[in-house]
Amino acid sequence: MNGVELFLLGRTLMKIGEESMPTEGIGPQTTSVRTVLIVVSDLRAHPETTVGEVAARTGLPQSAVSAAVARLKEAGAVVTAPDPADRRRQVITPAPALSDRVTRVRSTPIDGPLAAALGTTDPGEIGEVIALLEQLARRLTPGAVTRLR
Repeated sequence: MNGVELFLLGRTLMKIGEESMPTEGIGPQTTSVRTVLIVVSDLRAHPETTVGEVAARTGLPQSAVSAAVARLKEAGAVVTAPDPADRRRQVITPAPALSDRVTRVRSTPIDGPLAAALGTTDPGEIGEVIALLEQLARRLTPGAVTRLR
């Protein structure tokens, strides 16, 4: 495998992940699932932060980060409060308890979208790929990307 193949595999995995996200009941959104997940990933690594800081770390436009934070706030995944150092900014932190929406998203299996991507309904084959993905996830945490820089 080379860098291009790895990159393309990553895109395929992202698309499978996006397809796995439940969307019923949330209505039309102004920001993509991908943007929200990038912001969530950054918030997990930096639990007290601001929109500008997330934008700087992720490379996303500040408007996209603001929209993602609004979506996460509406879902009950984050809370915001005025920054004591600069009352014009908001400090974003994870919500103290998991919302119903977050619980539902985290508990939704990937079996269906993965089966469609693999072109099989064989539970053994799907289970084998899920086990390999879980093993890879244990070895490559989001912090692994930081170690590359």
